[in-house]
Amino acid sequence: MYLMLASFGEVMATIGYVLLAVLVLLIMITVHELGHYIVGKIFGFKIEEFAIGFGPKLFSKKKKDGEVFSIRALPLGGFCAFSGEDEESKDPNDFNNKKPWQRILVLIAGAFMNYLFALLIIVIMFASYGQTALMTYKLNESTGAQQEYSFNEKDVIVSVNGKNVYLTTDIILTLDGKKQGELVNFGVKRQNEFKVIKVALKKDANFASVEDMKTFYDVLGIYYELDENQNVVNGGLYSTRIRFGFFETIGRTFEYSFKLAGTIFAVIGQLLTGKLGVSSVGGTVTTISLTATAMRTGGFWYLLYISSFIGVNLAVFNLLPIPALDGSRVIFTIIEWIRKKPINRKVEGTIHFVGLIILFAFAIFADLQQCF
Repeated sequence: MYLMLASFGEVMATIGYVLLAVLVLLIMITVHELGHYIVGKIFGFKIEEFAIGFGPKLFSKKKKDGEVFSIRALPLGGFCAFSGEDEESKDPNDFNNKKPWQRILVLIAGAFMNYLFALLIIVIMFASYGQTALMTYKLNESTGAQQEYSFNEKDVIVSVNGKNVYLTTDIILTLDGKKQGELVNFGVKRQNEFKVIKVALKKDANFASVEDMKTFYDVLGIYYELDENQNVVNGGLYSTRIRFGFFETIGRTFEYSFKLAGTIFAVIGQLLTGKLGVSSVGGTVTTISLTATAMRTGGFWYLLYISSFIGVNLAVFNLLPIPALDGSRVIFTIIEWIRKKPINRKVEGTIHFVGLIILFAFAIFADLQQCF
């Protein structure tokens, strides 16, 4: 009986985390569409419907001006439907009859709102929990604590050569190519005091990749052990969190958001060049699954972390020049602005429709790859 109750409790907890993950994704999408809506209202665009979710309507309310607000059954998306978006019309307030620069602002407003919301989340995360950082806790005996030009144990690494550190790859990319014995300035927090120390590299920093942790530890003189496959285990660094003052927190928030965006661009580049397979990414279902797992493992901090990543991800992804995305619509609008006349609306509409089908198919395929 106890086992049955425990299993039931686990199932209910899992369902709760999945629903919370769906809610996070839905909020991010709603914020995106709200950006389109707000800027559209500012410029007097005629809006047919603002919808939260897809599929059949669960709730619908029509305003006096004909604008519809609805909540739909499938909480995996949403939309802000502008009148005359993919067709010719005579109404001056229809989408395609507005000035090109106004349309461009409406199109990029969704991504901009996602980015602003992500910044707010990062500020809350950094202020409440601090920034994730690496702390030394075990050094090689030959380069042990208190030696000149070496780390001490419990040094928290916050910068390298004047560049703030957010990810291990930040250190690796800064050190790559430097020679053994070269002195590098590391900003560390040591015994509650921030200071800059000089560290002599213990080995040439020739990294095979940004995941080359063996060379990373050797270069810095950090202790580690290897398993039978020569992978690093029990490395002498562990993850901690560190808080900064108000103004530095704000500055680091912007810098961290740029790092997230850079990571997304790097993944896209690796996908296009074949360095990463489709199995390395996922669609909506994978996003929800990973978000639920992360929140269950790491609590509210992980909720903030995942939410900020999704926010920046949506901002970057939607501005890509891929048919059906805002970035592609911006390109078509710029072409129209330059030519003084639009590309055939039916042709453009067909291109966006085909692009949407391909995006949905790719997302489903990526999710299936994760499952099997």
